Amino acid sequence: MNKIFKALILSLVIALPAFAQRGFVKVKGTGFTVDGKPYRYIGTNYWYGGLLATNGDAGKKRLKTELDFLKQHGATNLRVMVGAEGATTYKYRTPNEKTLQPQAGKFNENIMVGLDYLLNELGKRNMKAVLHFTNTWEWSGGIGQYLKWNGYGEQPYPKSPGGYYSWDKLRQYISQFYSCKPCMDELDNYIRYVLHRTNSLNGKKYTQDPAIMAWEIINEPRPMEKAAVPAFEQWISHVAALVKSIDKSHLLTTGSEGDIASDFDMAVYRKIHADKNIDYLTIHIWPKNWGWFKDTAINKSYRVILDSAGHDIQKHLKIAQQLNKPMVIEEFGLPRDLHVYSLNATTYNRDHFYDFIFSNVVDRKGIAGANFWAFGGIARPIPGQTFWKDGDEFMGDPGGEEQGLNSVFDADNSTWKIITKYADEIK
Repeated sequence: MNKIFKALILSLVIALPAFAQRGFVKVKGTGFTVDGKPYRYIGTNYWYGGLLATNGDAGKKRLKTELDFLKQHGATNLRVMVGAEGATTYKYRTPNEKTLQPQAGKFNENIMVGLDYLLNELGKRNMKAVLHFTNTWEWSGGIGQYLKWNGYGEQPYPKSPGGYYSWDKLRQYISQFYSCKPCMDELDNYIRYVLHRTNSLNGKKYTQDPAIMAWEIINEPRPMEKAAVPAFEQWISHVAALVKSIDKSHLLTTGSEGDIASDFDMAVYRKIHADKNIDYLTIHIWPKNWGWFKDTAINKSYRVILDSAGHDIQKHLKIAQQLNKPMVIEEFGLPRDLHVYSLNATTYNRDHFYDFIFSNVVDRKGIAGANFWAFGGIARPIPGQTFWKDGDEFMGDPGGEEQGLNSVFDADNSTWKIITKYADEIK
């Protein structure tokens, strides 16, 4: 009897880790699994999702309405910002009252409670989140904020008065982060703060919550200057090791756009994703930002857009296959027809672009998922107003971008037909 009892206890101990990991996304070769079954997905970017519940009952109601809508249409994987950094007078960015870290090392508990609420609601719906810690770009503070905190001066803001901004000035400024030890130390502390959190609503440790699919080091990492490449690569490796030392349950990725982000060659992209602590590769596809068409000539340049996107997907997928890791197209977008922001404008070209991207995801082995940019939900652009201002509803376009530029709203029925079609197929 004693031997039988011991054998039973031993079997339970052996089975415990597997039981504890139920619902977590894992990597198997060039694909994902959940509980041993293949996991492929169509999802969206919902960067502001954690902020909605901080807007009281109305914000919580909106969040639940939008999650139900996404679930109904098969978009069950959401890429979300953990939190913004810094307080500033720059108006084209996440508002100061919604900043997670207003000062270095000082955190706004209310913002984290909002993220708690989002994760709790995702868990109820069997949906997943990919959470990115920080940002290369200024619209949420990002790594430029750590430079400002450590005496490097004001970062060059787009659309700022006085003409201080230029692309070269921004590159030079941001590239300094990778050699600023106090900056990197402060970001490490922020990451530790998030990873050690316990959800205030359901008591789950973040490191043990299957509603989280993956952590992402930074939105769109770039070394910015060639001289910064070695330090940039070392920083990615350092943060990856830090995250995995605390959280061994979740996946980790970089948040990279692809080789365009290296500014130099594909070797940088390959190296950061070859790191043993990076579980899968990411790419972004931005026809407008990358000059595949000019002004409003989307229809005229349509063949160029598709050909360029197809080539971009293929060359990055080849690297993923060589590394034997999955790849995700985690950002892609296109303006409404004729570059008009109103919902009255058609989405003919966008719909066909989405169809092209999603068909690649479904048909190509090794592409494990896609998140379009971005879900605008029930919010609406304000007639006659181009940019976000305090008090406006959040939508898929962050503060520094024209409101309605790339957002897919709940009323964009033709686009949702395509999203739902491929969400059903990919299952």
